[in-house]
Amino acid sequence: MAHHEVPDIYNRLWTPQHEPVLAVSSGDTISFDVRDAGDGQLEDYLNGTPVPASDPARSYPLRGPVMVHCAEPGDVLEIEPLEFAPLGWGFTASRPGAGLLPEDFSEPFAYKWDLSTGPTTAFLDVATVPVRPFLGVLACTPATVDPLPVMPPGNFGGNMDIRDLVVGTRIFLPVSLPGARLMFGDPHAAQGDGEVCVTAIEAPMSGALKITLHKGRSIPSPQFQTAGPLRPGIEDQGYYATTGVGPDLHEAARNALRHMIEHMCFTYRIEPQEAYLLSSVIVDLKISEVVDTPNWIVSAYLPLSMMNL
Repeated sequence: MAHHEVPDIYNRLWTPQHEPVLAVSSGDTISFDVRDAGDGQLEDYLNGTPVPASDPARSYPLRGPVMVHCAEPGDVLEIEPLEFAPLGWGFTASRPGAGLLPEDFSEPFAYKWDLSTGPTTAFLDVATVPVRPFLGVLACTPATVDPLPVMPPGNFGGNMDIRDLVVGTRIFLPVSLPGARLMFGDPHAAQGDGEVCVTAIEAPMSGALKITLHKGRSIPSPQFQTAGPLRPGIEDQGYYATTGVGPDLHEAARNALRHMIEHMCFTYRIEPQEAYLLSSVIVDLKISEVVDTPNWIVSAYLPLSMMNL
C-alpha cells in the first residue's frame, strides 16, 4: 500500500479522453485539495450585496482521472473517505431556472458561511449548523462517446449529492472503463437530503480517500454502507415536519418544501429566500408513503436541534 498526492489538475466533463493525473493500486490512499463547485467565484462575496454574475464554464472543477491498476469494466471500486476538512468558507445560492422551486424563486440569492470557527457554522442568528463534509461528485468515468456534463448523475454515480457519504462510510462504484478513471469534486460542508435550492454549503476542502478494487463483483449503480447513526446528536430535540400529498412525487416534494418555507418564515421571522437556502442545507426530504394509489406523501423534516429559538 502507498500514499499519493493528487496533482493540482482539474477537468469539468465526463469523458475517457482526459489524460490521467495519477495511477494507484488497490489499497492505496490519496490526499488532495479540491475547489468548490463555483471555482472560487463567490469567495469575496459579502452577504446582503447583489450576487455577482458567474461563469458557468468554471463550474464543477473535478480532480482526476485517477487510474487504478487492474480495474476493468464490471469490477467494483470501493472508496473509503478518511478525512474531509473545509477550507475556511462556503456559500449557498439559488439561481434562476434551478432548484426544486425555480418558479417561486426567480432572482439569484446567496449566503456566505464562515467555516473557520470549528465544528459548527451559523446562518444569521437563526440556526447553528453542524459541519458534516463530503464530496458531492464521485464516480468512475462512464463509458461515453460524447463528453457529458457533470450534472445530472447517472447509474455510474457522478453528481450524486448524497449527504451521508462522509468519513466512516464505504462507497461502492461500478467500473465502466479500464483503469476505472476515478474523478471527484463538488465538496460540501453540510447538506440536507434533497439539496433543494441546488446548492449545499459549497466549500473548498482538503481530504483523503482509501481506494480498494473488488474483482469478481458487479453492481448496477452506486451503493454505500454507513458507519452507524446517520447524524448523531442532531435528532436529540426531534423534528418539525411538513408534508406534500398528491399523485406526482416531484410535485409532492415541491409542496412539502413550500409548506416548510412558510413554517420557517412564520416561526423564525426570516425571508422566503433565506428559508429556501437554509432548507437546502438542513431540511431532509423523505418519501413517507407510496402505496396508497393515487396519492403519495413526501415529508420535509426540520431538525429542531439546529434552530435557535
